[in-house]
Amino acid sequence: MKLRFPNNFLLGFSESGFQFEMGLDQSEDQNSDWWHWVHDEENIFSGLVSGDMPEQGPGYWSLYKRDHDIASGLGMNCARLGIEWSRIFPKPTFEVKVDVEMSGDNLVNVIVDKEALRKLDALANKDAVEHYEKIFNDWKAREKTLILNLYHWTMPIWIHDPIKMRKAGIERAPSGWIDQRTVIEFVKFAAYVTWRFDDYVDLWSILNEPNVVYGSGFVQVKSGFPPSHLDLQLAIAAAKHIAEAHARAFDNMKSITKKSIGIIQAMFAIEPKKRDVPDHEDAAKKAKKVEIFDFLDLLSKGESMFIGTREDLANRIDWIGVNYYSRVVVEPSTGGMGFKELEGYGLHCTPNSLSKAGRECSDFGWEIYPEGIKSVLIDTWERYRKPIIVTENGIADAKDRYRPRYLVSHIQNVQKAFDEGIDIRGYLHWALVDNYEWAQGFKMRFGLCYVDYETKKRYLRPSALIFKGITEYNELPGEIQEYQELLSL
Repeated sequence: MKLRFPNNFLLGFSESGFQFEMGLDQSEDQNSDWWHWVHDEENIFSGLVSGDMPEQGPGYWSLYKRDHDIASGLGMNCARLGIEWSRIFPKPTFEVKVDVEMSGDNLVNVIVDKEALRKLDALANKDAVEHYEKIFNDWKAREKTLILNLYHWTMPIWIHDPIKMRKAGIERAPSGWIDQRTVIEFVKFAAYVTWRFDDYVDLWSILNEPNVVYGSGFVQVKSGFPPSHLDLQLAIAAAKHIAEAHARAFDNMKSITKKSIGIIQAMFAIEPKKRDVPDHEDAAKKAKKVEIFDFLDLLSKGESMFIGTREDLANRIDWIGVNYYSRVVVEPSTGGMGFKELEGYGLHCTPNSLSKAGRECSDFGWEIYPEGIKSVLIDTWERYRKPIIVTENGIADAKDRYRPRYLVSHIQNVQKAFDEGIDIRGYLHWALVDNYEWAQGFKMRFGLCYVDYETKKRYLRPSALIFKGITEYNELPGEIQEYQELLSL
């Protein structure tokens, strides 16, 4: 059986700025919060971060043409790239005044007019602007689709200094999303980038995985995510400000571009430990709302169980990006939100082991669970009825033992969801080449291409040829499906 995609289906790769750009001379960016976070000696000594340095990374900033050649050779027609706020504005933009409207504690309007855009242009790092133009132009010259994402977790150090927050206190340091002025500065950045780069871009994304930002920064503080400050109320405050940043950026971008503007969310299949048992099913339902859909509900319907009703935040999504890697299994809990995530399943397994369900797990300790991507796509479609792109899907697998099957089985489930009538526009793999994986450093290798970090040379893994076979025919050929079944024996 052959599973065919529409002719305009997007098949490509995703990457961010911080994780891929650095690695060669002239590529280092010392102006972001994450750069300072992973270099901090206390973070390294405590094991909160790996001690690996991003300036030793794959070097996309310098080697973008080589990577675009590889992607083109693999038949990819789309790239989701990131742009670093700290590169465009390494110095503060507070001096550029814009009109701001408040309603109580809520920021309900920001207007970045043409005069403000001109002033921002005078402050922007022109070398970085021009270099990004070269990168985007090289990809577009190949007649490919470009999705540009504005925020993939990093911020300029002048708006978020997590080390200073820890040492001097939150009130005495640039505190990122806890501070509402960050919303205003981000909206300026978003408006400027849209104004400057819109000619290169086919689709815009404002945020990547905002649920990870406030969840890992203020709740799951052992994840190594800045500022690693346990405080549920600060998590809610950050979520509110990030939602305001998205909505106010969306409003300003719509005054500049006619392109579709989306949001990308970290999603995982959330399942009850005991199916068809009411309290277990209820726990899974609560977990989906809290961990995945509450933030999207706020920007779609203007409703949040944590933030309340905000009509000014509703209807600010044109399309939804789904980042999927595995599942989470829950059971009822008398404390917290009414559910508890269980060890030994999904995202909570031992690296290179078998899960409690007997499934193989990646180098990251993430259970391989391909059917979960279908359920996530169905849930997202039924809840929002917006076009969907799978914007990240992949596996940390240095030896490429599981990636061929992982790739085929997940694309099979994407196709099954598509065949059920879900408006899925594309599948983007994370990642084209190995990358710097945040607090984990270089240990987790997600690339279709192996990177020798000493020489920066790229080597195709066997799974890359599986991807090429899919793009070549714009379908999942029967021979590839049979190969997957053979490996499963």
